[in-house]
Amino acid sequence: MVNVDANTRPGTLLRHWLGAILTILIVAGITACGDTGPDDATSQRRPDSGAGGEDLAEIQKRGVIHFVRFEEDSLGVLPRNQIVSQSNIELARRLAERLGVKANFLVVETPQQAMDMVVSGKADVIADNFGATKERGEILGLTEPLMEDEHVLITGKNGPDISDPDQLQNMEVTVLAGSLPAETIQRFAADNPAANISVRELPLPKLWPLLLNSIDKKEPVIALVPRTGAEALARLRDKIKIGARIGEPVPVVWAVRKDAKKLKTRINNFLTKTLVTEVPDRDSDWESIKESGILRFATHNGPGYLLWKGSLHGLDYELVRRFADENDVELQVIVVPESTDLTEMVESGQVDMAGAVTTITERRRKEGVEFTIPILETSQRVLSHKDSPPINSLRDLDGRKLTLQVNSAFIDTARQLRKQGIDVDIKTAPEEFSFGDIIGAVANGKFDATLEDSNLAEVQSALYPDLVAGVVVSDPLPQGWMVAQGNTSLLQQVNSFLESFLASEENRAMVNNYFKPNPRLLKAAKTRIQPGDPLSPYDELVKKYALEHNLDWRLVVAQMWQESNFDPGAESQVGAQGLMQVMPRTAQEMGFQPPLFDPEDSLQAGTKYLNWVRERLDEELPADERLWFALAAYNAGIGHLRDARALAEQLNLDPDKWFDNVEVAMLKLSEPRYFEKARYGYARGEEPVLYVRNIRDLYRAYTDLASGEVARKKTDDFILTTIFASRPLCDSAPQDWSLIKPAASHLFDAKTEKSILSLACFGSP
Repeated sequence: MVNVDANTRPGTLLRHWLGAILTILIVAGITACGDTGPDDATSQRRPDSGAGGEDLAEIQKRGVIHFVRFEEDSLGVLPRNQIVSQSNIELARRLAERLGVKANFLVVETPQQAMDMVVSGKADVIADNFGATKERGEILGLTEPLMEDEHVLITGKNGPDISDPDQLQNMEVTVLAGSLPAETIQRFAADNPAANISVRELPLPKLWPLLLNSIDKKEPVIALVPRTGAEALARLRDKIKIGARIGEPVPVVWAVRKDAKKLKTRINNFLTKTLVTEVPDRDSDWESIKESGILRFATHNGPGYLLWKGSLHGLDYELVRRFADENDVELQVIVVPESTDLTEMVESGQVDMAGAVTTITERRRKEGVEFTIPILETSQRVLSHKDSPPINSLRDLDGRKLTLQVNSAFIDTARQLRKQGIDVDIKTAPEEFSFGDIIGAVANGKFDATLEDSNLAEVQSALYPDLVAGVVVSDPLPQGWMVAQGNTSLLQQVNSFLESFLASEENRAMVNNYFKPNPRLLKAAKTRIQPGDPLSPYDELVKKYALEHNLDWRLVVAQMWQESNFDPGAESQVGAQGLMQVMPRTAQEMGFQPPLFDPEDSLQAGTKYLNWVRERLDEELPADERLWFALAAYNAGIGHLRDARALAEQLNLDPDKWFDNVEVAMLKLSEPRYFEKARYGYARGEEPVLYVRNIRDLYRAYTDLASGEVARKKTDDFILTTIFASRPLCDSAPQDWSLIKPAASHLFDAKTEKSILSLACFGSP
């Protein structure tokens, strides 16, 4: 078996072509997958869905309520200024709790598919932003409106004037396929034929990347979207131009079966009691917070608050959400840019509390805030190049140069070292340098050394093999939340919660380990297996479900090792479960009821999800790139992958190649200047980068150890077509044919090899 390193550049055109063909042959099955997705979950081990006509009593007897939502990460974009406890998915979960049943979530691509599932009894409730129309009301039972929205035109600053509907002429308007904006613009075009308006309908995965990538161009796309979506984009990109409203405002509702009247009544009562329609202007003391029912928390998008695998995570978010839940108040998260001072927002009363993994300092206290008891403590450590003299003690820093970001906490640490008599040279990086740029410059030898938080130093060393972590240079620094000075009622309430929460050994361990790297990302895979030996304890199960979804079983084994180290009881910090570390909500969308600690359930759900993600990627992508992208999306969520591909194009990298291109952009999504303009916000970019690299390397090792029982459904013709389509092979066919044959050995035998080669090179006789 021949392994082709994706990072090497073959010396000849033929070798380059053969490497690409070999990779395609290995993963060729991924182009031939059947049409499966979350909406076919009924064919997998899905709980009984019930039959059409079921109402509340039948749902409660069944013990499960099936919600359906539209395809996308559940939050659509990172919530930057909203009551996060009132997102559709959170409201649905709370409704299920009130009804005393489990919540099961299914995903569809279009509103029409959601309607069909509810009408047929495969789902009970459309729990998403569903536009109410007279036609839909005749088919479904529509709840009271959650809000009202309208459809507006948007384009980039260089786009045409779209402010007046009467002046629209000779333009193409792009919309989400099968949506109300599509119906609205079609109707507008029909009513105004002289305007010569054409309409292009695209699925969601194609619409947003196209729109975002065109904003800065000379001829940006013109789209019709809900105003809420337009305003969210405008907060991310200052070159977005919001134009005229087209059509009338539309109520946004949930929907149930027409005859599910009791269920509809309970939902209406729940929404009426739960929905907050307006955030009042008030003081920040605890009594005012309780009276309003809303806690306002300001933060930065980053490690303390981020969207990951379609769910909100981060230590600040996890803790403040628990505090809000415990005190029966809604949580409003207000995300501001890194350049905005959280201290000032608290001191001025714009918010009640703030925190973003915030270090407790006297400087901040002097600016008018008080801190809670410490939540976490972390130290700082040196990073340097492996070929430079090691820095294993503070005295090893004498004569060395630390390059640091201006105004960072690391500057204060370095100055303290000099006060202690360490002769270290402190340099500030150019203003345009991000922290990631500094790390990269140390790794390539441009800078001598820098500082990093101790819990992240190991991750940086794994990302950049030329980096080594050195001496710890600071005592652990305490971190906490801020409230305004004098707001003793709120401070006492929060401190009481934190003291109680952190008194639990389990909770304290969760907090202490929150920012430590995933040990499975850093653990070296052991491939000391003799040819013919099992690769894992679960090879036969893997083969079964890999074949079902047209995946190479050895790739799935490599992914399984990366996810869980073959431990079926593994559970991650964010709640992913089992051999394939599937998130509980994702499992539900794939048709499986958590928990997923049973090996067969986990493998079935994981392979189905990997295939589902892969099918959402561009069909035009090369087969190998589609696989790397699918693995990255499996790890980080498809939203962050889309952001990374869009950023890659802006950085003049290839958005269709993972290694050395999109992976570079993914790493930059942990830097404010990039993630603050990204639709899904901050990403822990090092995780998917290490994840894909590790799986690729282990997969290559496995291909040398075990035969490739690759899924073959619909792939044989593809493989032969690929071989026949290119003539460079024929230049040196006799010596290089042997490289291709092993990857597709089931297609060849001794009698046919010569004739196939002849056909490929010279055509039919």
